[in-house]
Amino acid sequence: MAVRTYTVTGMTCSHCVNSVTEEVGRIPGVTGVEVDLASGAVTVTSDQPVEDTAVAAAVDEAGYELAR
Repeated sequence: MAVRTYTVTGMTCSHCVNSVTEEVGRIPGVTGVEVDLASGAVTVTSDQPVEDTAVAAAVDEAGYELAR
């Protein structure tokens, strides 16, 4: 099992959290997504390590950005 935390910018409400959770959750191998709106932290749990580019693409699809 792999766990990685990212910081997402631009989220302001529960709809934002739901969008990010849904898109990141679609990545193959992802088994869990936890989003903390206040800090922007997104913790991704997966069977195998997930490529950062896949997470960045999913967050972008939701309309937000990973902090670099």
